[in-house]
Amino acid sequence: MKNLFLFAALLATGLLFGQQKRDTVYIQTSALCQDCKGRIEHALNFLRGVKYAELNMETKVATCIFKPAKVSIEKLRMAIAAAGYDADAIKADPKAQEQLPKCCQPNGQ
Repeated sequence: MKNLFLFAALLATGLLFGQQKRDTVYIQTSALCQDCKGRIEHALNFLRGVKYAELNMETKVATCIFKPAKVSIEKLRMAIAAAGYDADAIKADPKAQEQLPKCCQPNGQ
């Protein structure tokens, strides 16, 4: 009985303190191909506070589930721009864009 009470207390504590609020944001990008998709997803998924990020190649929209207490929407957009791609109204970092393969550059096709 004592073990059952202890287990219930630990479970309740984990449920109360283990969950943090998560938000979802949709960011329009300038991705062109599957390589672009991989770079953008990598840039987002390795940010602290991001739980999940995926780019839809048909719409070129990145969906990102994140913890707003750990990372801001602005920082998510800046990570995409730092990878060399436009993110909503934020333009791609020109130096990062130059480092992309020619097929991934806006004027490279």
